[in-house]
Amino acid sequence: MISSRKKACYFKRNNITEIDYKDTKLLYRFINDQGKITPRRVTGTSSKMHRKLVNAIKRARNIALLPFAAIDKD
Repeated sequence: MISSRKKACYFKRNNITEIDYKDTKLLYRFINDQGKITPRRVTGTSSKMHRKLVNAIKRARNIALLPFAAIDKD
């Protein structure tokens, strides 16, 4: 079934203009369990904020605040 309701941008709803790379609680919201960045069409973020989000996630990964990939627990 196709939903007719358009997803609203999380950042515009909460009046967030800048995304801090040190705010890992917010960034984890937009990463799936494998450590991949969720796409815009799934999260509903605007293109401008999604670019800022991707840069913040990449910065946080580079200084080891976020994982690059999930740890396998077999």
